[in-house]
Order: sequence, then C-alpha cells, then structure tokens
Amino acid sequence: MIRSIIAVIAGSVIWMVTALGMDGVLMSLMPTWFGANGKVESVPLMLFMMSYSLLFSVLGGFVTASIARRKEIQHALALGVLQLAMGIIATVQFYDTAPLWYHVMFLMLLVPANIFGGQLRTMQKRNSSHGARVTG
Repeated sequence: MIRSIIAVIAGSVIWMVTALGMDGVLMSLMPTWFGANGKVESVPLMLFMMSYSLLFSVLGGFVTASIARRKEIQHALALGVLQLAMGIIATVQFYDTAPLWYHVMFLMLLVPANIFGGQLRTMQKRNSSHGARVTG
C-alpha cells in the first residue's frame, strides 16, 4: 500500500516539476507570447503547451507504474484521476487564461496519457523479461 501511494505521489511530482517548470521557462524566456495573467491566445502555443504537458503526463504514468511494480495500469489510472481532479481545480481557477476548448481537450486527454505511460512501462517490463528468458 505504501509503495502504491509513493508511486502516485512520485508521478504527480514528476508532472508538476516538468510541466509546470516548462510553463515557467516559456513564460520567462518568451514573455511576449503571454498576455496579462499568463493568458495564451496563440493556438500554436496552446497546442505546444498541451503537447508537452501530455507528454509529461505519459512520463508521470510511466514513473508511477515503474515504482508500483505491479498493477501498473491501475496505478497510472490512479495518477490520471488525481491529475484530472487537480486539473479541474486549476481550470476553475485559471479559466480565463485559455479558451474553453483548450481546457476541455486537455482534461479529456489527461487520464489516457497517464494510462499510456503505464502501458509503456508494462510493455518495457514484458520485453525485458522476455529478453532475459531468451538470452539468459
């Protein structure tokens, strides 16, 4: 049980550090890309931000599944649900920083991105154990 909690917390921290860190880097390096209070109006910029945030969600799901070592998909799903809850809270707080379609699309893709990370870990684990049997 402790390993499961640590796995989900670690995946969440990975996402927060990478995704929110990248947001901070972008805002400091390219401040003209953002309006008042961090508002984003450029569709290409929104798609770029969504892409790396979802990529980091995949990474979070992968890390969570790696730490859990069992029921990888379920642990990645738990992380996805946690991220969705935090994402809904953030969307309510910062609804005016991006259009509604951006918020809805991002929230819809959070859980699948985390599950995909868990699936990648499961495939990696399966492939490495299969390779060990073949060559070992």
